[in-house]
Amino acid sequence: MSSRNAYFTLIDHRYYRYRGCAADPDQPTQAQGDTAVPVNAWLPFTDDGGELPSVRIARQAAAQRVCGACPVLAQCRAYALSVDSDGRLAEPEGVWGGMLPLERHRDLVARRTAKTPAAAAAIEEKQLAECRTDQKQAVLRSLAAHVDEELVAYGAAMDVRTANWHRSLLCGLLGLDKERATRQQLLNAARAHGLLPAGVRAVPDGDVPIAAAPNTDGSRQRRLARGRRLPNRPPVQLILPGYEQLLRVPRPRRTHPRGDRQLRVVRVIAEALTLDVLLPPIPAPVLEPVA
Repeated sequence: MSSRNAYFTLIDHRYYRYRGCAADPDQPTQAQGDTAVPVNAWLPFTDDGGELPSVRIARQAAAQRVCGACPVLAQCRAYALSVDSDGRLAEPEGVWGGMLPLERHRDLVARRTAKTPAAAAAIEEKQLAECRTDQKQAVLRSLAAHVDEELVAYGAAMDVRTANWHRSLLCGLLGLDKERATRQQLLNAARAHGLLPAGVRAVPDGDVPIAAAPNTDGSRQRRLARGRRLPNRPPVQLILPGYEQLLRVPRPRRTHPRGDRQLRVVRVIAEALTLDVLLPPIPAPVLEPVA
């Protein structure tokens, strides 16, 4: 509705003359809705000098209280929230329809930025279609089965950097914070959108935000590490010199006797060995410090 039509709808209402902000017949300077409230309580402050915040808040609160019992509250608010041909509010100042100027401006901004249901559905379907690519589906399935980023990449048949990159994209496509989303949150969002079967179970790993992909200078990893408590730090898979090609499976963490570091027991999967040369015996288990 245009501001002109909304204005005439307001003033033509049969109860318009009984509006609370109208002047009282016996006391023209006071509002008929409450004679203790002056009629200028609804107007923007125009006197010389500044108005104390406490005085302004009390004045506007009194005006809003009268608006709450006004018989034309809905029509007044509709007119105040309407926009003219230039897209500006019909009433940008003062108290109208029980709303303050800031509240009406926020409502206008929200209406301008809100997406139509059809457009929102189209964008969501486009994002979900991107999540259903073969690589991202492989990362999701592997992420549900593994915690360690190397094993996630191995299960998805890609290198660690590529797997982390797809994991970060999945967070963005599903509306999660790339730097704070946890593995469990990502998997829950994937299940909620039908990207993973509802019966898929994920191994719990705490609230560590591991979903963010590494950036080139390492600043994201350093920023995340500062906010991590020791018990929630993800285990770092150390690679033994000369054994880079071996597949490793993490076992539960163990606390170092000194109490200031953690150790993780790692065993080597013999079935993964495809070596043409004989390597020296590997002690098992191998203790690896975890940062």
